Amino acid sequence: MTTRILLLADTHVPKRARRLPEGVLRAVDEADIVVHAGDWVDVPTLDLLESRARSFHGVYGNNDGPELRARLPEIARFTVENVDVAVIHETGAATGREERMDAAFAGVDLLVFGHSHIPWDTVSRAGMRLLNPGSPTDRRRQPVCTMMWVAIDGASIEATLVPVR
Repeated sequence: MTTRILLLADTHVPKRARRLPEGVLRAVDEADIVVHAGDWVDVPTLDLLESRARSFHGVYGNNDGPELRARLPEIARFTVENVDVAVIHETGAATGREERMDAAFAGVDLLVFGHSHIPWDTVSRAGMRLLNPGSPTDRRRQPVCTMMWVAIDGASIEATLVPVR
């Protein structure tokens, strides 16, 4: 059975957008699991995703205040089928990221992160998949805003970056 996971990060509502785009909300409704890698900024967005998602995992980011930090961990861990997943907001500089994350998250198969607003998809030397979905509301230097779908089937991880319009 394939599990479909929607990856989000850096929504920054209401600073970068008044609310999540409709395409994101439709994706939340379709996903088996929704993961948010931090920088929510407002509590109502967390409430919305928790209420709509079948299953939800999230962390706080550097722009999230005390209310969000009280409700969310810095690091989330869970297992989907045979895949051990970890979620964190920030991983540091792109240079050397895979090596640092191999050391920090030994045994993890999939690491989801945010912070940069720049989509990322690599595999570390130890075989860990590192994914950053970008931002659905603040594209920064990217051509479009983005989110990411992940399909997990057994130990197989397939990721697809999706433009948000």
